[in-house]
Amino acid sequence: MNHEVIVTCALTGAGDTVGRSPHVPVTPAQIAASAVEAANAGAAVVHIHVRDPETGAPSRDVALYREVVRLVRESEVDIVVNLTAGMGGDLVLDQEDPLKPVDGTDLVTALDRLPHVEELLPDICTLDCGSLNFGEGSQLYVSTPDMLRAGAKRIQELGVKPELEIFDTGHLWFASKMVEEGLIDAPPLFQLCMGIPYGAPPDPGLLQAMVHLLPENAQWASFAIGRDQMPWVAQSVLLGGHVRVGLEDNLYLSKGVKATNGQLVERAVGIVENLGAMVVSASRAREILGLKERVHA
Repeated sequence: MNHEVIVTCALTGAGDTVGRSPHVPVTPAQIAASAVEAANAGAAVVHIHVRDPETGAPSRDVALYREVVRLVRESEVDIVVNLTAGMGGDLVLDQEDPLKPVDGTDLVTALDRLPHVEELLPDICTLDCGSLNFGEGSQLYVSTPDMLRAGAKRIQELGVKPELEIFDTGHLWFASKMVEEGLIDAPPLFQLCMGIPYGAPPDPGLLQAMVHLLPENAQWASFAIGRDQMPWVAQSVLLGGHVRVGLEDNLYLSKGVKATNGQLVERAVGIVENLGAMVVSASRAREILGLKERVHA
Protein backbone atom coordinates (compact mmCIF):
# COMPACT_ATOMS: atom_id res chain seq x y z
CA MET A 1 0.00 0.00 0.00
CA ASN A 2 1.10 3.55 -0.73
CA HIS A 3 0.98 5.83 2.32
CA GLU A 4 1.90 9.08 0.51
CA VAL A 5 -0.45 9.54 -2.43
CA ILE A 6 -0.25 12.06 -5.24
CA VAL A 7 -3.67 12.99 -6.64
CA THR A 8 -3.72 14.13 -10.28
CA CYS A 9 -6.77 15.82 -11.78
CA ALA A 10 -7.22 15.45 -15.56
CA LEU A 11 -9.21 18.58 -16.23
CA THR A 12 -10.81 18.37 -19.68
CA GLY A 13 -9.19 15.84 -22.03
CA ALA A 14 -9.79 15.62 -25.76
CA GLY A 15 -12.96 13.55 -25.81
CA ASP A 16 -16.38 14.57 -27.11
CA THR A 17 -17.62 15.51 -23.64
CA VAL A 18 -18.32 19.23 -23.83
CA GLY A 19 -21.96 18.76 -24.83
CA ARG A 20 -22.47 16.07 -22.21
CA SER A 21 -21.69 18.13 -19.12
CA PRO A 22 -21.78 21.87 -18.40
CA HIS A 23 -18.82 21.44 -16.06
CA VAL A 24 -16.23 20.43 -18.69
CA PRO A 25 -13.92 23.45 -18.99
CA VAL A 26 -13.31 24.77 -22.51
CA THR A 27 -11.69 28.22 -22.55
CA PRO A 28 -8.23 28.87 -21.12
CA ALA A 29 -9.78 30.83 -18.26
CA GLN A 30 -12.19 27.98 -17.47
CA ILE A 31 -9.43 25.36 -17.62
CA ALA A 32 -7.15 27.41 -15.36
CA ALA A 33 -9.98 28.06 -12.90
CA SER A 34 -10.72 24.35 -12.84
CA ALA A 35 -7.04 23.68 -12.11
CA VAL A 36 -7.19 26.02 -9.13
CA GLU A 37 -10.42 24.37 -7.96
CA ALA A 38 -8.79 20.93 -8.18
CA ALA A 39 -5.70 22.12 -6.31
CA ASN A 40 -7.79 23.62 -3.54
CA ALA A 41 -9.64 20.30 -3.25
CA GLY A 42 -6.38 18.39 -2.76
CA ALA A 43 -4.87 17.66 -6.16
CA ALA A 44 -1.09 18.04 -6.33
CA VAL A 45 -0.96 17.69 -10.14
CA VAL A 46 -3.21 18.96 -12.92
CA HIS A 47 -3.14 17.28 -16.33
CA ILE A 48 -3.98 19.80 -19.03
CA HIS A 49 -5.40 19.57 -22.54
CA VAL A 50 -6.73 22.62 -24.37
CA ARG A 51 -9.81 23.10 -26.53
CA ASP A 52 -10.91 25.52 -29.22
CA PRO A 53 -12.81 28.17 -27.22
CA GLU A 54 -15.41 28.54 -29.97
CA THR A 55 -16.19 24.90 -30.74
CA GLY A 56 -14.92 22.95 -27.73
CA ALA A 57 -12.95 20.67 -30.06
CA PRO A 58 -9.53 19.43 -28.92
CA SER A 59 -6.63 21.62 -30.01
CA ARG A 60 -2.83 21.71 -30.27
CA ASP A 61 -2.71 25.54 -30.38
CA VAL A 62 0.37 26.67 -28.44
CA ALA A 63 -1.24 30.03 -27.69
CA LEU A 64 -4.05 28.28 -25.79
CA TYR A 65 -1.56 26.28 -23.72
CA ARG A 66 0.41 29.46 -23.08
CA GLU A 67 -2.65 31.23 -21.70
CA VAL A 68 -3.73 28.34 -19.47
CA VAL A 69 -0.25 27.91 -18.03
CA ARG A 70 0.14 31.66 -17.49
CA LEU A 71 -3.12 31.81 -15.53
CA VAL A 72 -2.26 28.74 -13.47
CA ARG A 73 1.23 30.04 -12.63
CA GLU A 74 -0.16 33.46 -11.70
CA SER A 75 -2.72 31.98 -9.33
CA GLU A 76 -2.13 31.75 -5.60
CA VAL A 77 -2.02 27.95 -5.54
CA ASP A 78 1.00 25.67 -5.78
CA ILE A 79 0.33 23.00 -8.38
CA VAL A 80 2.43 20.66 -10.53
CA VAL A 81 1.70 21.32 -14.22
CA ASN A 82 1.35 18.27 -16.46
CA LEU A 83 0.73 19.07 -20.14
CA THR A 84 -0.47 16.47 -22.60
CA ALA A 85 1.90 15.79 -25.49
CA GLY A 86 -0.33 13.11 -26.96
CA MET A 87 -2.17 15.28 -29.45
CA GLY A 88 -1.15 14.74 -33.07
CA GLY A 89 -1.33 10.95 -33.08
CA ASP A 90 -4.80 10.40 -34.56
CA LEU A 91 -5.15 8.49 -37.83
CA VAL A 92 -8.58 7.71 -39.29
CA LEU A 93 -8.58 5.39 -42.30
CA ASP A 94 -10.90 4.95 -45.26
CA GLN A 95 -11.92 1.28 -45.22
CA GLU A 96 -12.04 1.18 -49.01
CA ASP A 97 -8.71 2.99 -49.44
CA PRO A 98 -6.66 2.42 -46.27
CA LEU A 99 -3.71 4.50 -47.53
CA LYS A 100 -5.99 7.55 -47.60
CA PRO A 101 -6.53 9.32 -44.26
CA VAL A 102 -9.96 10.87 -43.77
CA ASP A 103 -11.58 13.55 -41.62
CA GLY A 104 -10.51 13.31 -38.01
CA THR A 105 -6.88 12.55 -38.84
CA ASP A 106 -4.35 14.70 -36.98
CA LEU A 107 -1.05 12.89 -37.40
CA VAL A 108 2.27 14.68 -36.99
CA THR A 109 5.84 13.73 -36.10
CA ALA A 110 7.06 13.11 -32.57
CA LEU A 111 8.78 16.49 -32.38
CA ASP A 112 5.77 18.32 -33.84
CA ARG A 113 3.80 17.11 -30.80
CA LEU A 114 6.11 19.07 -28.46
CA PRO A 115 6.23 22.81 -29.34
CA HIS A 116 4.14 23.81 -26.30
CA VAL A 117 6.38 21.69 -24.08
CA GLU A 118 9.50 23.30 -25.54
CA GLU A 119 8.15 26.81 -24.94
CA LEU A 120 6.42 26.42 -21.58
CA LEU A 121 8.67 23.81 -19.89
CA PRO A 122 6.02 22.21 -17.67
CA ASP A 123 6.97 20.03 -14.72
CA ILE A 124 5.61 16.96 -16.55
CA CYS A 125 4.39 16.09 -20.03
CA THR A 126 2.80 12.89 -21.21
CA LEU A 127 4.33 10.38 -23.62
CA ASP A 128 1.83 7.84 -25.00
CA CYS A 129 3.90 4.67 -25.20
CA GLY A 130 2.40 2.76 -28.10
CA SER A 131 -0.13 2.61 -30.90
CA LEU A 132 -3.72 1.56 -30.24
CA ASN A 133 -6.99 0.71 -31.96
CA PHE A 134 -8.91 3.65 -30.52
CA GLY A 135 -12.48 2.54 -29.99
CA GLU A 136 -14.85 1.36 -32.72
CA GLY A 137 -14.52 2.20 -36.38
CA SER A 138 -11.24 2.92 -38.15
CA GLN A 139 -9.41 5.30 -35.81
CA LEU A 140 -5.88 4.53 -34.65
CA TYR A 141 -3.61 6.29 -32.20
CA VAL A 142 -0.13 6.14 -33.71
CA SER A 143 2.99 6.18 -31.57
CA THR A 144 5.74 4.01 -33.04
CA PRO A 145 9.03 2.99 -31.39
CA ASP A 146 10.95 5.48 -33.58
CA MET A 147 8.52 8.26 -32.65
CA LEU A 148 8.74 7.39 -28.97
CA ARG A 149 12.53 7.35 -28.86
CA ALA A 150 12.68 10.70 -30.65
CA GLY A 151 10.08 12.22 -28.34
CA ALA A 152 11.67 10.81 -25.19
CA LYS A 153 15.10 12.13 -26.19
CA ARG A 154 13.76 15.65 -26.80
CA ILE A 155 11.77 15.67 -23.56
CA GLN A 156 14.90 14.55 -21.70
CA GLU A 157 16.91 17.37 -23.29
CA LEU A 158 14.30 19.87 -22.11
CA GLY A 159 14.54 18.62 -18.53
CA VAL A 160 10.82 17.82 -18.39
CA LYS A 161 9.60 14.67 -16.62
CA PRO A 162 7.76 12.37 -19.06
CA GLU A 163 4.69 10.62 -17.72
CA LEU A 164 4.73 7.32 -19.58
CA GLU A 165 1.13 6.63 -20.61
CA ILE A 166 0.51 2.88 -20.69
CA PHE A 167 -2.67 1.75 -22.45
CA ASP A 168 -1.75 -1.93 -22.78
CA THR A 169 0.88 -4.42 -21.66
CA GLY A 170 3.04 -4.05 -24.78
CA HIS A 171 3.26 -0.32 -24.08
CA LEU A 172 4.65 -1.13 -20.65
CA TRP A 173 7.19 -3.48 -22.19
CA PHE A 174 8.45 -0.79 -24.58
CA ALA A 175 8.43 2.00 -21.99
CA SER A 176 10.54 -0.16 -19.70
CA LYS A 177 12.94 -0.70 -22.61
CA MET A 178 13.31 3.09 -22.99
CA VAL A 179 14.14 3.26 -19.28
CA GLU A 180 16.84 0.61 -19.81
CA GLU A 181 18.21 2.57 -22.77
CA GLY A 182 18.66 5.70 -20.64
CA LEU A 183 16.05 7.76 -22.48
CA ILE A 184 14.01 8.24 -19.29
CA ASP A 185 15.62 9.80 -16.23
CA ALA A 186 15.13 8.25 -12.80
CA PRO A 187 12.72 7.84 -11.24
CA PRO A 188 10.55 6.90 -14.23
CA LEU A 189 6.89 7.88 -13.92
CA PHE A 190 4.26 5.52 -15.33
CA GLN A 191 0.52 6.10 -15.74
CA LEU A 192 -1.41 2.83 -16.16
CA CYS A 193 -4.51 3.76 -18.18
CA MET A 194 -7.33 1.22 -17.88
CA GLY A 195 -10.62 0.83 -19.66
CA ILE A 196 -9.95 2.83 -22.83
CA PRO A 197 -11.30 0.79 -25.77
CA TYR A 198 -9.37 -1.18 -26.93
CA GLY A 199 -6.46 -1.13 -24.54
CA ALA A 200 -6.13 -2.75 -21.16
CA PRO A 201 -9.53 -3.56 -19.60
CA PRO A 202 -10.25 -2.33 -16.06
CA ASP A 203 -9.53 -5.62 -14.38
CA PRO A 204 -7.90 -5.57 -10.91
CA GLY A 205 -5.91 -8.70 -11.67
CA LEU A 206 -4.50 -7.13 -14.82
CA LEU A 207 -3.55 -3.97 -12.91
CA GLN A 208 -1.69 -6.09 -10.38
CA ALA A 209 0.12 -7.94 -13.17
CA MET A 210 1.14 -4.65 -14.80
CA VAL A 211 2.41 -3.30 -11.48
CA HIS A 212 4.61 -6.39 -11.15
CA LEU A 213 6.15 -5.61 -14.58
CA LEU A 214 7.20 -2.07 -13.65
CA PRO A 215 10.89 -1.22 -13.25
CA GLU A 216 12.02 -1.54 -9.66
CA ASN A 217 12.44 2.18 -8.97
CA ALA A 218 9.33 3.40 -10.81
CA GLN A 219 6.77 5.84 -9.51
CA TRP A 220 3.34 5.03 -10.90
CA ALA A 221 -0.30 5.94 -10.91
CA SER A 222 -3.34 4.37 -12.47
CA PHE A 223 -6.83 5.39 -13.48
CA ALA A 224 -9.93 3.86 -15.03
CA ILE A 225 -12.70 5.64 -16.86
CA GLY A 226 -16.40 6.11 -16.20
CA ARG A 227 -17.94 4.41 -13.19
CA ASP A 228 -14.66 2.58 -12.50
CA GLN A 229 -12.90 5.85 -11.67
CA MET A 230 -13.43 5.90 -7.92
CA PRO A 231 -12.97 2.15 -7.32
CA TRP A 232 -9.66 2.54 -9.16
CA VAL A 233 -8.50 5.13 -6.64
CA ALA A 234 -8.64 2.42 -3.99
CA GLN A 235 -7.13 -0.22 -6.30
CA SER A 236 -4.16 2.02 -7.07
CA VAL A 237 -3.42 3.00 -3.48
CA LEU A 238 -3.68 -0.56 -2.21
CA LEU A 239 -1.21 -1.74 -4.85
CA GLY A 240 1.27 1.00 -3.98
CA GLY A 241 0.49 3.69 -6.54
CA HIS A 242 -0.79 7.21 -6.96
CA VAL A 243 -4.19 8.18 -8.41
CA ARG A 244 -5.87 10.22 -11.12
CA VAL A 245 -9.43 11.50 -11.36
CA GLY A 246 -11.10 14.27 -13.35
CA LEU A 247 -13.57 15.12 -16.07
CA GLU A 248 -11.29 13.80 -18.81
CA ASP A 249 -12.09 10.30 -17.58
CA ASN A 250 -15.51 10.50 -15.90
CA LEU A 251 -18.35 13.06 -15.83
CA TYR A 252 -20.35 11.78 -12.86
CA LEU A 253 -20.17 11.99 -9.09
CA SER A 254 -22.90 9.37 -8.81
CA LYS A 255 -25.57 8.01 -11.15
CA GLY A 256 -27.21 10.96 -12.89
CA VAL A 257 -25.24 13.57 -10.91
CA LYS A 258 -22.77 15.57 -13.01
CA ALA A 259 -19.51 16.32 -11.21
CA THR A 260 -17.03 19.17 -11.20
CA ASN A 261 -13.31 18.51 -11.12
CA GLY A 262 -13.18 19.78 -7.55
CA GLN A 263 -15.88 17.35 -6.44
CA LEU A 264 -14.09 14.40 -8.05
CA VAL A 265 -10.86 15.34 -6.30
CA GLU A 266 -12.67 15.71 -2.98
CA ARG A 267 -14.18 12.23 -3.41
CA ALA A 268 -10.76 10.76 -4.26
CA VAL A 269 -9.14 12.47 -1.27
CA GLY A 270 -11.80 10.94 0.98
CA ILE A 271 -11.12 7.45 -0.38
CA VAL A 272 -7.36 7.83 0.08
CA GLU A 273 -7.71 9.11 3.64
CA ASN A 274 -10.26 6.45 4.57
CA LEU A 275 -7.71 3.85 3.54
CA GLY A 276 -5.31 5.35 6.07
CA ALA A 277 -3.04 7.06 3.55
CA MET A 278 -2.10 10.73 3.23
CA VAL A 279 -2.69 12.99 0.23
CA VAL A 280 0.52 14.93 -0.41
CA SER A 281 1.07 18.55 -1.36
CA ALA A 282 2.50 19.77 -4.65
CA SER A 283 5.87 20.41 -3.03
CA ARG A 284 6.03 16.87 -1.65
CA ALA A 285 4.91 15.50 -5.03
CA ARG A 286 7.90 17.23 -6.62
CA GLU A 287 10.21 15.50 -4.16
CA ILE A 288 8.65 12.08 -4.75
CA LEU A 289 8.78 12.41 -8.54
CA GLY A 290 12.24 13.99 -8.67
CA LEU A 291 11.01 17.08 -10.52
CA LYS A 292 13.41 19.86 -11.34
CA GLU A 293 13.01 23.23 -9.67
CA ARG A 294 12.17 25.91 -12.23
CA VAL A 295 11.97 29.68 -12.06
CA HIS A 296 9.42 31.06 -14.52
CA ALA A 297 9.32 34.66 -15.65
